[in-house]
Amino acid sequence: MTDIQIAKENLKGHSICLCKDGAYFTDDGRGISPMLRFIGEGRDLVGCSVADIIVGKAAAMLFVKAGIREVYGEVTSQAGYDYLTAHGIPCTYGTLTQKIINRAGDGICPMEQTVAQIDDPHAGYLALTKRLSELRKGANNG
Repeated sequence: MTDIQIAKENLKGHSICLCKDGAYFTDDGRGISPMLRFIGEGRDLVGCSVADIIVGKAAAMLFVKAGIREVYGEVTSQAGYDYLTAHGIPCTYGTLTQKIINRAGDGICPMEQTVAQIDDPHAGYLALTKRLSELRKGANNG
């Protein structure tokens, strides 16, 4: 089995699964928070294959920044797919969609809005980290 096959197989019941050389780990965090945390912790993810529930441009930027080798998204946005392939990362998907919708179902995902006009993966990482922090502060004040 390839790393991407192992990641896909072990995604069931989790939000993300990363695999390298047959060894895998999963996370159940929401949205892009697991990848932001992994990068922030300085985890070496270079060469990992990733299976994720939702892959939009925000997740794609984090995958590029982390040096991910291959991606599978259960649901992948066209922008996410285009970003990954533009950076030479093979991407397959269960469903290809035009947009990633927010959790309320009434608009575009705020993380996708945050990176819509950003192309540099490091700048995207910084913008996403800031935006997630702002959203969490707002949720704690609500």
